[in-house]
Amino acid sequence: MNTAQSLDVRSHINGRKMSGYQWLLLILCFLIVATDGMDVAIMGFLAPAITKEWGISRAAFGVVMSAAPIGLAVGALLVGPLSDRYGRKKLLMTAVAWFGACSLACAFAHDVVTLSALRFLTGLGLGAAMPNATTLLSEYVPERSRSTLLAIMFTGFNLGSGLVGFLAAALLPDYGWRTVLMVGGAIPLLCLPFYLWLVPESARFMVVRHYPAERIARTLARVCGSQFAAGQTFSVSEPPVKGGQPAKVLLSDAYRKTTLSLWGTYFMGLLVIYLLSGWLPTLIKDAGLPIEKAASITALFQLGGTVGALVVGFLMDRWSPSRAIACAYIAGAVFILLLASGSVQSGMFAAYVLLAGFCMSGAQTGLNAFAPSCYPTVVRATGVSWMLGVGRFGSILGSFAGGVLLSMGWGFGAVIAILAVPATLAALIIVFIQMGQRPAAAV
Repeated sequence: MNTAQSLDVRSHINGRKMSGYQWLLLILCFLIVATDGMDVAIMGFLAPAITKEWGISRAAFGVVMSAAPIGLAVGALLVGPLSDRYGRKKLLMTAVAWFGACSLACAFAHDVVTLSALRFLTGLGLGAAMPNATTLLSEYVPERSRSTLLAIMFTGFNLGSGLVGFLAAALLPDYGWRTVLMVGGAIPLLCLPFYLWLVPESARFMVVRHYPAERIARTLARVCGSQFAAGQTFSVSEPPVKGGQPAKVLLSDAYRKTTLSLWGTYFMGLLVIYLLSGWLPTLIKDAGLPIEKAASITALFQLGGTVGALVVGFLMDRWSPSRAIACAYIAGAVFILLLASGSVQSGMFAAYVLLAGFCMSGAQTGLNAFAPSCYPTVVRATGVSWMLGVGRFGSILGSFAGGVLLSMGWGFGAVIAILAVPATLAALIIVFIQMGQRPAAAV
């Protein structure tokens, strides 16, 4: 492109077909999210072996299980402002190295306190990786297909969470739980040199942070296959942001309602998903099915969520994103009620689990894909990561609430039915607050 006029990076990316390098970036982010999913889920598969070796109760091991989710929340809250200041690539690479090294270190723990501390530190890195991968990819793909492509990236999390189960099954009998943790930590560390070489810094970030035009031109030429004349300058078509620090911007008059609606919706969605996925096997077993059958049926929830993410992302690119997300949450509430009113012996029970996962996880992934479009470049990473961080407290509450409700004597139908309330609230928040309040700077 031979023009002395400043080139709008956003319009340039939107006006071109996806290059081979942009597809490669999607694959790289998919792999990062997959390794993130592996290390998030790994402890659940190792808990029986560790509790047996150490001679501790499941209740005592609960401290270890809760350490990583807390770290995830803290990591997500910390990383956003740093990413908006220092760059998406730097924080993403640091996060991958951090959670890989900490997961590897977990293999050498010999008591609950040490393992809990290391899992918390691992969670910091895991919580930092997802928002940076989301932000970076969202700034390099055309907006017309952004939701679908981000949904594809997020399916890597489910893939990684599932693959680590097969990894544990293959290694545990002969090599023990420490070897599983070593392999889980080594995979991201071995991939890190390729990420450092192949993952670019965000061109939009470099523009708003006033990087040299020559460096921006080289990066865009590499990623998009573009050609630029000497002296080409670059810009991003976004209104100026007032408020200084990213945190102040998110809660300023222009973005406050958007921010609070994203937080509220994400919190409600994760509350439902984690209570269902975490306690459904126990609920089904208590209702009369063997644990093997209960585990198989619960797996349908994750399977439905993977497909639902792709469908909701596709609809978001062709319809109003907030409406597509809201409809998925409402449909999820309906299937949750059908699940609660049915019998575990019913032939439709497994189908309701599948469809509830399809809708709820599909909507939740859709929200992940939607959030980057709600904020301008200078605060985008903070906006995405803080939504993920606040939402993590919903996952912690959901995991905790299931045990509390069961201890109070609530039955299967009551525990499941109550989840229709937060699912419906998630839809209402995104409809009645997000719609019509999206700021003009949203890109």
